[in-house]
Amino acid sequence: GGWALVEYRSRLGEFARSLLAWALILLGLMAGYGIYLDSARELRPVMAVTGTSVEIPRAPDGHYYLQVTINGTKLTVLADTGATSIVLSPKDAEALGIDPASLTYLGSANTANGVVRTARVKLPLVQMGEFTDQDVTAYVNQSEMDGSLMGMAYLGLFDIKISGDRMILSR
Repeated sequence: GGWALVEYRSRLGEFARSLLAWALILLGLMAGYGIYLDSARELRPVMAVTGTSVEIPRAPDGHYYLQVTINGTKLTVLADTGATSIVLSPKDAEALGIDPASLTYLGSANTANGVVRTARVKLPLVQMGEFTDQDVTAYVNQSEMDGSLMGMAYLGLFDIKISGDRMILSR
């Protein structure tokens, strides 16, 4: 900064214009990067369903996202082998016709963000590709979360294999 002031001491107007131009360039780069990150979330790779297996490509953020249909409503959920159960965000619970405000939050779960309260619900029908399961237990998280999680209570119904950049679930 000191160098710039000495260099431009007799041309402060030119210095201000140059500084403003660089600030706008930096702001444009930051905005472009933010738009890229937002669109990368929306452009997750799509899973492929074959007869007895489901192949899920790794998303740009390094996670695997499943496309599931629960009670006729399509959801994208994170395949989380570190989670015990299916955990629905309040937003996804509402999309499924479950009113989070009417639930009794008797359970709790230890998460990376601390302990959260949960309410147990039954999902009459869960479909992933060709696979259909009935009366699946899930939990609605009382706290906001970015999306829902598909934990091992459901993923454990499958043989799980990770090969390269793909998670393969088969029965």
